[in-house]
Amino acid sequence: MILSEKHLMMQKLFREFAENEFTDELLDKLEETGDFDWDIHKKMAKYGFMGVKIPVEYGGAGADTLAYVLMIEEFARKSPVLSIYANTSNSLGAGPLLFCGTEEQKQKYVAPAAKGDMILAFALTEPGAGSDAGGTATTAVEDGDDYILNGRKTFISGAPMADYAIVYAKTDPTQRGSRGISMFMVDMKAPGVSTGKPEHKMGIIGYPTSDIILEDVRVPKSEMLGPKDKGFFVAMKTLDGGRLGMAAQALGIAQGCLDESIAYAKERKQFGQPIAKFQGISFQIADMATEIEAARQLIYHTAVAKDNDDPDTSKLCAMCKLYAGELANRCAYKAVQIHGGYGYIKEYKVERFYRDARICSIYEGTSQVQQLVVSNSLLR
Repeated sequence: MILSEKHLMMQKLFREFAENEFTDELLDKLEETGDFDWDIHKKMAKYGFMGVKIPVEYGGAGADTLAYVLMIEEFARKSPVLSIYANTSNSLGAGPLLFCGTEEQKQKYVAPAAKGDMILAFALTEPGAGSDAGGTATTAVEDGDDYILNGRKTFISGAPMADYAIVYAKTDPTQRGSRGISMFMVDMKAPGVSTGKPEHKMGIIGYPTSDIILEDVRVPKSEMLGPKDKGFFVAMKTLDGGRLGMAAQALGIAQGCLDESIAYAKERKQFGQPIAKFQGISFQIADMATEIEAARQLIYHTAVAKDNDDPDTSKLCAMCKLYAGELANRCAYKAVQIHGGYGYIKEYKVERFYRDARICSIYEGTSQVQQLVVSNSLLR
């Protein structure tokens, strides 16, 4: 795909911001502490990145999906962790609200999220309901003008610093599987809401992840999001866009690995010449570049298709997530191999890319779930 002048300008803006603001000092600090960095969050919000894809009437920039994936790709090329800072509000955070929220709910939650004044978490996964999200055990029981929620969500990105969480809970226990699930806007400071200790993760360090525990949490009926018992459908629709964003993140990781591999291969000498001169190295780089370009074209095409309401969007988003997620892992492996022993040392960027890449084939639907989505679409 040949980008328009407008998209090229946006790509340049995203790239320059990442190169200038995602400093080695900041990335090292994130890695060392694991804490959310509010300073860079505020700076990204000031540039409007938190609302790139959010409509103008709700405080966003109103850009298209292609601009969104360009942003995530360029940010992840430098830091997969910081790409999530700008991704959440444009994806799983505001997605369900934009799909089925009332006008009042959109103004209350989406507008502040677009400006970076509010952080929203997407709380679907549970200890016993990962890929099988239809196995949700969290319950919501009517009590007068409220619902009382009980349950536990796990692996919730951003939970420790979230202001609100979109919680999926079973409102009709007589319905089996994914039916009878509803969505609720839960105030993370409400009585009965608590978070677990932030997880010690292999990668994506600097964007805290934890459990959300709900113990007799009273939520007003006005905070139900969308129609009762239909939440699972909205979750799957939201995850389409989320998968495309994560595919863009994986693409950025793969490109970052290629960038580092090219630079290192030109600089590192063995047997009296740069290792780039050896076919064993140069052919790996050629394969990486070819696969990255294939992924990029698929992702850009899918972004345009999504905005045109292409009926194959769900299948295409799953294809993007499947291909790019696995590609990021392959490229990270090759990048470390090209760096040799140095690739195993934390001072080199590919070591971090290697750890960050692993999640790309797991979160927002494992590679196997993407295969299921694609195959079901083709064989129905």
